[in-house]
Formats: sequence, C-alpha cells, structure tokens
Amino acid sequence: MTDSAPAPLKKTPLHAAHVALGARMVPFGGWDMPVEYSGITAEHLAVRTAAGLFDVSHMGEVEIAGQGALEAVQHITSNDASKLQVGQIQYSALTTPDGTFVDDLLVYRFGPAHYLLVINAGNIDKDVAWITARAKEVVPDVAVVNASDRYGLIAIQGPRAQDILQTLTAVDLSAIKYYWFAHGEVAGVRATVSRTGYTGEDGFEVMVPSAMTVRVWEALLAAGRPLGLVPAGLGARDTLRLEASMRLYGNDMDETSTVLDADLGWIVGWKKPAFLGHDALHAQKAAGVTKKLVGFEMRDRAIARHGHAVFHDGSQVGVVTSGTQTPYLKKAIGMAYVPPGLAAPGTALDIDIRGRRARAVVVPMPFYKREKPA
Repeated sequence: MTDSAPAPLKKTPLHAAHVALGARMVPFGGWDMPVEYSGITAEHLAVRTAAGLFDVSHMGEVEIAGQGALEAVQHITSNDASKLQVGQIQYSALTTPDGTFVDDLLVYRFGPAHYLLVINAGNIDKDVAWITARAKEVVPDVAVVNASDRYGLIAIQGPRAQDILQTLTAVDLSAIKYYWFAHGEVAGVRATVSRTGYTGEDGFEVMVPSAMTVRVWEALLAAGRPLGLVPAGLGARDTLRLEASMRLYGNDMDETSTVLDADLGWIVGWKKPAFLGHDALHAQKAAGVTKKLVGFEMRDRAIARHGHAVFHDGSQVGVVTSGTQTPYLKKAIGMAYVPPGLAAPGTALDIDIRGRRARAVVVPMPFYKREKPA
C-alpha cells in the first residue's frame, strides 16, 4: 500500500495574475499563494508610506441567515453580536467550551437576520463543520452556508488607499467608519467595501463575485501605481500585522490558548448570555490567567522566531509565538506567552535562538501605531 497523494493546492481567482506578475508562490493553508513580488521589505514599506494590494480571496466566508440567526451567532462567538448594526463589523472568536480558539474571525451584519463570518483560510473545513454543528444546537433550522467559493476578496492598505479606491467607486469611502462596510460598485463590479485591515494602516477590503476578481484587481493596480501602490504578498502581510501586534491564528493563539491568555478580553461579551466558553472564561477572569501574550523587543542582535524558548533567571518560562526583524521600525520584535508576573514592560527575558541565549525586554503593544490625520 502507498500513502495517498497530498491534496492539490487550491488557487484563488487571482492565481494566474500573481504568476504573471512574477510572484514567488508558496503553499499556505492548503492554497498556492504569493509570498512576495518585489521583496518583503519593499512591499512592507510601500504599505506604510503609500499603498499595497493583497489577495485575501483564500479567506473563508460563512453566511448564517434566517430566524434565529443572531441567537446562533451569539452562541458560537465570544463577542456580543447583538450590538452590531446592519453595516457594522466585529472582531470575535469561535470559542470552544474551554474558552480557547477554534479560530478568530470577523462578523459582518448584512441584514436584520443575515450575518457573514470571515474565517481563516487554513481552517475553512474545520470551521464550517464546527459552526454548522454548534449553531444548530441552539437553532436547528438556521441556514449555515459555506459561501467561500462565491467571493473574491482584495485588500488595499496604506495611507493612499482611500485616494486610490475612490477613483473607482461612487461609494463615499470617507463615510465608511472603521469596522463598517457599504455596498456599491468598484470598477463597474457590484461589491461590498469594508474598512478593517490587518496591517496597522487605514485601508479597505473589496468583496466581489469570484469571476470578477481579476477585473477589480487589475483596475486597482492601474489606478494605484502612479500613487506608489504595489502588489504585496503574505510575507509583508505577516511583518505588517506583527508590527501592529495583530494576532495570527496557529501562531499566537489556537485551541490551547484562551481568549484571555491571548490578551483579547475586549472581544468577549462579558454581559451577554451563555455562549460556548462563557463559564470557562468567566472563571478564568475571576481566578486570573496563568500565561499572557506579551510583546518583546530584542536587545541583542538576533531575531526570535515562532517556537523559540523564552527564559527568565535561567529557567524556561514561555515560548515565542511570532517574531521578525521589522522593515519599518528596523527592530527585532515578537510576541511570546509568559507568566503574568513577567508581563510588565521592562521585564528582562532571554530567548534561546539556535542554542544561544539572546537578551530581550518586554515592551508595550502595539509596536507600531499609525498617526491618524488631524
């Protein structure tokens, strides 16, 4: 007997466009995705100073609709979705009964009884099965649809993002508040335009029918190039999100870490009725966490990476979840789980990097915060 061949990598609607642009493609969460075009540093700096264009069509979309839709969303997610107005978005978590992460996600309220959940690419099958089973525990007849193949999703991020996108749409982008969305046309294509982001910069996500994704991507590239926009890959997306201290599922949180461990207590609806993980999180809040995600900066010339051991006074106290040398801040930074007694800024840590202990210090997060216009 022979092992079955691995499943072929999935491709977004923009795959051929990436190849034509000379992108370096890598496997990511079961997808063949661009990691870089002109180079991670160049793409990172373009997003911080002008604009970058990202293919995020690999993200999953799950729609929950019909009578009881809110009840179902409230049961499976940690945040309080009853506070959402139509047109508003919320960062939240799919939580286990133990208060740990099945995934982190965005919840869009499309209508009075219609919600869209945007989930991580590598978790689509797992999440859809979890959402369907758990939602039907409280609302047996609720409609749960995996709509991931219906949509292409493009993110335009950076200080010039609004100027570029506005040339292609009649939607008043200045009227879309942070974590809100609007419907309209972009480059002649019916779209949903949201304002969230995963880079620490201002920017928008454009959700369109899959078949129209290339048209919108090419229009954005053409409109943006004169203003410094470049296509950007997963490499810059990761360094940008880390500078902004945004968590990455699978690195900084998973089914072994609770929402409170990840220092994301603000995405828990503490006053809402029972939800999956409600009792565990309330108990942990009362008792206190045993580990906490903190930011650190290297003091020695070294770069910490995911999985490196963290020491204090000679004893291992934690592990690095994310780390990099940042192109914009020009510092080696990272996040790590440590005991809460070592979480205060200024605490000295040592990180084992290939057998050598390198000095680091806990610093406040986020590492980078953009200056908002006056």
